[in-house]
Amino acid sequence: MKRAHVYLVCLFVLAMLVVPYRAFAFIGLDVSVGAWQQTPSGTLDYKGAIATDKLDLENDLKYDDENKLLVRVKAELPLILPNIYLMASPMSFEGTGQKNVDFSYGGQTFDANVPFDSKLKLDHYDLALFYPIPLLKTATAGKLNVEFGLNARKIDFEGTINQPSSGLSASKKLTLYVPMIYAGVQVKPISAFSIEAEVRGISYSDNSYFDYIGRIKIKPIPLVYIAGGYRSETIKIDESDVDVDMEFKGPFVEAGLSF
Repeated sequence: MKRAHVYLVCLFVLAMLVVPYRAFAFIGLDVSVGAWQQTPSGTLDYKGAIATDKLDLENDLKYDDENKLLVRVKAELPLILPNIYLMASPMSFEGTGQKNVDFSYGGQTFDANVPFDSKLKLDHYDLALFYPIPLLKTATAGKLNVEFGLNARKIDFEGTINQPSSGLSASKKLTLYVPMIYAGVQVKPISAFSIEAEVRGISYSDNSYFDYIGRIKIKPIPLVYIAGGYRSETIKIDESDVDVDMEFKGPFVEAGLSF
């Protein structure tokens, strides 16, 4: 709950910085807060040497679905300035599991068939700079908009294994900065209803990272909207002895202001 308060404060500060300039600078502003039900799958290892060192998020670590906060701020700027899209996506899981064979994590060999506690954190923060296809929104009377740009993602990773009965523990913290391509499309058949899709992604060497978002927005009253959708992330990264091949997916809901 304390972390949720921090993200809400950050959103408030961002909004306060942006709103005073809207009268003479911004064409549009979209600010929302929501919750994403994250279903984890895939594998994790740290300094692993053989296949049995890979830890399955569901079967070995026993991670369940988690509901986490989502915060977005999207600003459309005038003239030739790039538009700005900020997003914060906290992500963390904890569980008590065990593995039927000995396994290595962080240079420590953990005992088979003995319970261990674990924690995985993959908080990430996005900053995208983008442009719409020129005149498309005007030509379609505001019913269609397509945009492209570059996205910078910061990932705060932490993976910890602790086996109390054996006295073994290993942990790894890592901060990654990932450049990604951003693309978005918005279809608005009527003013109170719209369908949106976004993709952020990159693939290089043996690494890849793709984030897909689809949402439906309904505006029950002017300026205010509610939204629901689905989000899926696939992460395959091998950096600093950390090897992850994971997927996180699930539905989300949002409420926000748009003008």
